[in-house]
Amino acid sequence: MRWFGPHDPVSLFDIRQAGCSGVVTALHQLPVGAVWSVDEIKTRQQLIEADNEKYAPLHWAVVESLPVHEDIKKGLPARATYIENYKQSLRNLAACGIQTVCYNFMPVLDWSRTNLSYEMPDGSRALRFVWQDFALFDLFILKRPNAAADYEADVIEAARQQFAAMTAEQVAQLTNTVLLGLPGSEEAFELSGFQGLLDQYAAIDSQELRQNLYHFMREVGPVAQEVGVNLCIHPDDPPYPLLGLPRVVSTEADLVELMETYDAPANGITFCTGSLGVRSDNDLPGMVRRLGQRIHFIHLRATKREANPRNFHEADHLAGDVDMYAVVREIVQEEQRRAQAGSGVSQLPMRPDHGHQMLDDLHKKTYPGYSAIGRLRGLAELRGLEYGIRGALADARQRLDNQAVVNKESLTS
Repeated sequence: MRWFGPHDPVSLFDIRQAGCSGVVTALHQLPVGAVWSVDEIKTRQQLIEADNEKYAPLHWAVVESLPVHEDIKKGLPARATYIENYKQSLRNLAACGIQTVCYNFMPVLDWSRTNLSYEMPDGSRALRFVWQDFALFDLFILKRPNAAADYEADVIEAARQQFAAMTAEQVAQLTNTVLLGLPGSEEAFELSGFQGLLDQYAAIDSQELRQNLYHFMREVGPVAQEVGVNLCIHPDDPPYPLLGLPRVVSTEADLVELMETYDAPANGITFCTGSLGVRSDNDLPGMVRRLGQRIHFIHLRATKREANPRNFHEADHLAGDVDMYAVVREIVQEEQRRAQAGSGVSQLPMRPDHGHQMLDDLHKKTYPGYSAIGRLRGLAELRGLEYGIRGALADARQRLDNQAVVNKESLTS
């Protein structure tokens, strides 16, 4: 499970009792672009492993995330320094035995939602994105120049009417939700300075952002390959342009092109079924089948597209638009292929991504999407699904073996 550090309401003891052995975390206290020193990394490892002699052991399995500085994304001259810092952080992580590093290349905002407590039919609360609400923020709260060009006329008019009826409290709540920075954060960007951050990308289109990503990978990829670190990019969330900002990691074609720009195992993918599943044109089981060798980390969650397909919410892990059975089946088969090939570690690290706020957690302060009980429910469901799939595949292999014996006996007789 993901853990945001000592101030996370979900404790390491909670994660241990959920049955996890691996912890997904980062040095959130360090500024973006700083070198992660060996001392800082070991301090976090020691914190995670403190009770290992007394209880079921935990270890730091995956870094999520080692953030990419905005100057790298913008291709500014200062990127050279930040890239060198990134390389050194990778070397230091490898020296501490951490081999999986997740990152993303989304400009300014790492994710976007318009509602952090959408009530589900069972009374639990989920994360939600509504296109009209986002348009309302963009057009009438942020007032981004030329924003109207990005929205349909009927959406603009509906957003105008909705805005006119909103209270100051509702406006503030939507603003804070859209401007929430990193997952696990309780601090949002300031509205007053946010347009300035967007303006810095005014001359950067999708092609330039893509080239900046490829430059970054060609620089850091060889270092990761040399020290044995698997880099794995997280797809855009949601996987389409927002606020005039380009998105370049949203489809299979995007991932294939990135894998080709530095064609080595260290250049890999965080396969997030929720982010990729928002787009109906992403064939998730097929992507696992075709790109499986480059998948180093997995986020399993299900999103549900609504009547307006640009709207979606976080569904139960085995519901929504993601065919979780087909996806997990392909993942299990990929792990089996790796084991048969003798390619070292064959078990892919996975975490149940996001979860509904439910039961006792409804009365607690939790990070959006990262309450304990909802993720525990998802993890339990996913474990059961994987158990059933592994059993079914084993039965199928046994039937084939038995049939082969029968066929051989019939030929010899």
